[in-house]
Amino acid sequence: MFTNKEIEDIRKEFPFLKLKPNGKNIVYFDNGATTQKPREILENIQKFYETENGNPHRGAHYLAMKSTEVYENARQKVADFVGAKKASEIVFLRNATEALNLIAYSYGLNNLSEGDEILISIMEHHSNLVPWQQVAKKTGAKLKYLYIDEDKQIPFYEIEEKVTEKTKIVSITGASNVVGTNPDIEKIVKYVRENSSAKIILDGAQLVPHRKVNVSELDVDFLAFSGHKMYSALGIGVLYGKEDILNEMEPFLSGGDMIEYVYEDHTTFLNAPQRFEAGTANVEGAVNLAAAIDFVNKYGMERIDDYERYLTDYCYEKLIKLDYLEVYTTSNKNRAPVISFNFKEAHPHDVASILDTYGIAIRSGHHCAQPLHRFLGSNFSCRASFAIYNTVEEIDYFVEHLEDVRRVLGIESR
Repeated sequence: MFTNKEIEDIRKEFPFLKLKPNGKNIVYFDNGATTQKPREILENIQKFYETENGNPHRGAHYLAMKSTEVYENARQKVADFVGAKKASEIVFLRNATEALNLIAYSYGLNNLSEGDEILISIMEHHSNLVPWQQVAKKTGAKLKYLYIDEDKQIPFYEIEEKVTEKTKIVSITGASNVVGTNPDIEKIVKYVRENSSAKIILDGAQLVPHRKVNVSELDVDFLAFSGHKMYSALGIGVLYGKEDILNEMEPFLSGGDMIEYVYEDHTTFLNAPQRFEAGTANVEGAVNLAAAIDFVNKYGMERIDDYERYLTDYCYEKLIKLDYLEVYTTSNKNRAPVISFNFKEAHPHDVASILDTYGIAIRSGHHCAQPLHRFLGSNFSCRASFAIYNTVEEIDYFVEHLEDVRRVLGIESR
């Protein structure tokens, strides 16, 4: 945990906190969508363009070589951060969505056939659902779902009943962006390994920014996550894949920087990771992600996790006492720092718009998880999600103004 003084010092590192939307101090509770950036991350972008900007892998001059150096150093830092055995198992892409699509199209389309089964959970973000629908449609494979119980956990009998010899893909979130569930990935992987030959994919978009992840210990085949959800710039994402699998996969995009030799009638391709990094790389993003890793390591992932859990528990206990709300987040304290809820008599967009007048930023909508919302009996929800710069005082302010939402909408008089 952090002391109050430490949190005060951390908050001083984030320039966005000086903003006053609608004349109010900003309270940013939309971290599940994207996090704000500390000053050192912003300065890192400027430093790159002032002293390191060049096209990597393609030039013999100083800046081209410098760009290559910092780009590949960033790859090694990411590999170390997630416990990959080799830097070559780290592919830089735009975001987790592109990483998951790459797996679906480069691996799924080329390795699945009619009768094979793809297993995902009902909690999946559309990025880990729609691509598999497309793969199933084009290959004749069957898409199956793991469903959740009343406390939004996956009962293990769902795993036991639905993992079979026909299962070729298990692709599952490490943390739900709606109900906050952290599935028992270790237990799931162990069972899948013992009962099928499936490749295992972990969507870490809501997990990697909050908890220490070691892909070698978990023994997943793939991991996808985005940098912008853990304080780095937009437009940088990561695909981890076991080296032998990556090198057997077809390229997702083709063109410059991923070729070995090009002839008039055929082309040969480099091994991973360059195999999947066609065109000019987002070197700035990779370098900025490395800086973000330095930022979180400075405070320690375990301490960040403890603090965010504390905030989530505090807010959850406040919200479940309000009888005009329906709270969807799991009561299990092993959860991600997100709380989704609805006013029983108000639309989420109205709630978010009114809170915005008080400087409070929350998410409203289906959060790219429509099947889950339908399973929960709603088409949408409000969502508050937390990061290292949030405070208990902000939560109190947020809860206080939920009462103002009722007043503005006239809910009290109904």
